[in-house]
Amino acid sequence: MVLYHHFFAVDGSVLGHLGVRLFFVLSGFLITRLLLEARFTVDYQPDTVLKAFYIRRALRIFPPYFAMLGFICLVNLEGARDGIKWHALYLSNFWYALCNEWTPWVLCHTWSLSIEEQFYVAWPLVILLAPRRLIASICVAIIAFSLAYRFYWPFTATPSLARDLLPPASVDALVAGALLAVHRRRTEVWPRWIGLSLAPLTAAAIMFLWLKSVPMTPALEWLTWIGAEVFPVIPLVVLVGCCSSGVSGAFGRILERRSISTIGRISYGVYLFHPVVLSLVVKAQPWIPVNVSEQGPGRFVIATAATLMLASISWLTFERPLNQLKRYFPYISPAQAHTSSPIQLNKADAREYDASAYRPSYANRDERGS
Repeated sequence: MVLYHHFFAVDGSVLGHLGVRLFFVLSGFLITRLLLEARFTVDYQPDTVLKAFYIRRALRIFPPYFAMLGFICLVNLEGARDGIKWHALYLSNFWYALCNEWTPWVLCHTWSLSIEEQFYVAWPLVILLAPRRLIASICVAIIAFSLAYRFYWPFTATPSLARDLLPPASVDALVAGALLAVHRRRTEVWPRWIGLSLAPLTAAAIMFLWLKSVPMTPALEWLTWIGAEVFPVIPLVVLVGCCSSGVSGAFGRILERRSISTIGRISYGVYLFHPVVLSLVVKAQPWIPVNVSEQGPGRFVIATAATLMLASISWLTFERPLNQLKRYFPYISPAQAHTSSPIQLNKADAREYDASAYRPSYANRDERGS
């Protein structure tokens, strides 16, 4: 969806932003589930889990990210050397919000990576240290705060990049995924209100996303922006929840094909490198027989193929060897994994969480593509 938005779409597209929102939901779900699996062991030690989490995240995220920044800084690609410190500190979203323009464009995608990193810093402290019975309530409160943040912006008159780039604009999707992980520890049955509201919310999301490209009055533009951000969240949560339970039939078999799982495995590199590839491909236009200087099929095919190649090389030669070091930093030590039993939870925890959902092997498993 992001590649289509940046390589193909001519008149603008909501798919890129929607793809990022889907990733936020998925990321919130996976990270929270990993942390909950570690917390609900008998010999749970928050300092051990926190240390493992931060080291594993650093091994996965930092090396390719700083390699990309190093290359861009070295050649000053698209004049991106200015403000590089903000990107190095994962404050890209604040940089673009302060500048109120997408300059340099070659690093514009790092706003979402900064949001992710800011989430990774704070969220484990909530999941691992907050009282267990309050985690779901905290999630709901944060989502409500994000909604209030959106309704605040129409009173500020002129839109700015800050409204979409500050953390409250994305935390609803991240924490909605986290709330799904909390719910899944109790049951895989959807609440009744989800079933009743899914179709209307999906229809409303499609309508508001379509309206974003239609000229309208300023008041309606604000309403459309709020609707296009809020209404898709529940459908995206349901999509992630259904996929986490397994997709059956022909579509499920397609998703399980090795080629598809490989794209998932290198997806971080694909997202990380695609603007860099786009810049280099456009500069190489004199040697490319199809039009890559403008949005369209030529750019989409050439830039996508080059991005996949670069991401594959990065994964095989650079990311995977470093990723394998995660085995030295398990969330649960081997001794704990052998002695821990979910049925030893106290009665309050046993009532609140389904012990059958405990999977000790999952807590130490590498997060594929995450």
